[in-house]
Amino acid sequence: MLSRRRLCAVAVSTVVLLIASQRIHRADLFLAMPPKPGSSPNTSSNSTAIQQAAALPGQPSLGEAQAEAQGPGHPRLVQTPATERCGCDKGCVQETDSSDWFRQHFDPRQLPVLNSTHILEPQALSWWLGLQSNADKQKLEEVMSQLFQVIPPPSLDLRPLPFRCHSCAVVGNSGNLRHSGHGKMIDSHTSVFRMNKAVTSGFEEDVGNRTTHHFLYPESAVDIVGGASLVLLPFKIRDLQWLTSALSTGTITMTYMRVKDRVKADKDKVLVVNPEFFKYCHDHWTERHGRYPSTGLVALIFALHTCDQVSLYGYGADKNGNWHHYWEENRFAGAFRKTGVHSAEYETQIIHRLAQEHKITLHT
Repeated sequence: MLSRRRLCAVAVSTVVLLIASQRIHRADLFLAMPPKPGSSPNTSSNSTAIQQAAALPGQPSLGEAQAEAQGPGHPRLVQTPATERCGCDKGCVQETDSSDWFRQHFDPRQLPVLNSTHILEPQALSWWLGLQSNADKQKLEEVMSQLFQVIPPPSLDLRPLPFRCHSCAVVGNSGNLRHSGHGKMIDSHTSVFRMNKAVTSGFEEDVGNRTTHHFLYPESAVDIVGGASLVLLPFKIRDLQWLTSALSTGTITMTYMRVKDRVKADKDKVLVVNPEFFKYCHDHWTERHGRYPSTGLVALIFALHTCDQVSLYGYGADKNGNWHHYWEENRFAGAFRKTGVHSAEYETQIIHRLAQEHKITLHT
């Protein structure tokens, strides 16, 4: 009789452990980003139960451990289209029922980040390969395989969660940021997106000093410090090869111009924009105005797909109508606007329409 009781006890313990492990796994998928400190998310009893189930005695949940290891705004989750409502009091950017215009442009099925197993749709691949010349004949599959031996495959969860409000500040490089005093407001967001050669040192009062995601390409590369994610916007196969090299051997020093042979960045946080997502921005948003969208426009659309609320800073001309970077004096102000590569006027129209449709908050 005693032996039977012991067997029953062992069996029950095994079942409990199996259930707990399943709960931990599910909690790890859903709890990758904690609510922003000081916010008032719409917390549900289900989310509380999941958090409690995930936490082992004396240890943080797996989701909390990931968030702690990577810092605020750096979850690594499963990539899926949004199906739930977020916890923001003022609504969620990915909701399409309030704007016919937004619904016509926003495609929730699009995946912003390239992963190791993704096979590019032929039409998107052809468009992407035609953006910039690439003399190297190495196959894309081989290049991707080598890249994902240096960086881990991403696992971003794009689903809004009812117990969090993930706010994002997308910070452009316009001279209109000078003397704006936006720094503290920018830093108050869950995530802060910056791009290209953006600097914060000496401009903290106007642009803040936090960065969680830094968008760049080889020709605009800078070292990524402070725990931010390097987000590569690739224009050609050579750009993927460069990223592999810049994070390992340092052998690539040229694309169509000389580039940094090495870049400082946390390999575990590196993301690569999906070329199909790049084409989606070109087809659905800029509607093929210009040869391809600007880095700033891609970063903004990326935010629409990965954030619950989006605020935009530092886009467009300054108060005198000049187009230049806030950290430099540009004698040729307006040159960017007339390059022909991007349609600054059309991108400006998109930004103002997004603000008009209450999908972003535009700060000028």
